[in-house]
Amino acid sequence: MLFVKRTLVILILIISVVLIAAYFMPGEYAVTREITINKPADSIFNYVKYLKNQNEFSVWANIDPKMKTTYKGTDGTVGAISAWESDVKDVGVGEQEITKITQGKRIDFALRFKEPMNDTAVGFMSTEAVAGNQTKVKWGINGVMPYPMNIMLPMMKMDQMIGNDLQKGLQNLKTKMEE
Repeated sequence: MLFVKRTLVILILIISVVLIAAYFMPGEYAVTREITINKPADSIFNYVKYLKNQNEFSVWANIDPKMKTTYKGTDGTVGAISAWESDVKDVGVGEQEITKITQGKRIDFALRFKEPMNDTAVGFMSTEAVAGNQTKVKWGINGVMPYPMNIMLPMMKMDQMIGNDLQKGLQNLKTKMEE
């Protein structure tokens, strides 16, 4: 009986410490990568603003060649949606919607993941002329991990996990645009 009480007290203390620690942990993440491409900014922007084109360089879109993709709305405009369905866990089910376009400079989008987990994030791609025919392209994703799940955020290494895929996607875009 005494053993059970001690075990219960220790368990309650551990849970309390985890919950208190989670309260002080950040709940947001922001991952951004960039690359310089030897093409004019307007030609790159006019390519990346189309969701169908993003599937040509995105790492996630190329993981599952059998992925089912559907489109709603007018691609390249606010409100256009690209939805995907895959049996591959790293791809899952979700959709991306264009939420804002700053012509020639930036496209903002909402990401809604449905499987393997239900989550939302926001992202952007921006283009900036740097010199002559060179363009700096940035790709970023921001999200929130709710309390108390945010305790796992430092262990998940979001910057590395998402950042590596963003960088590979940007490298794919560079290769495609400089062909």
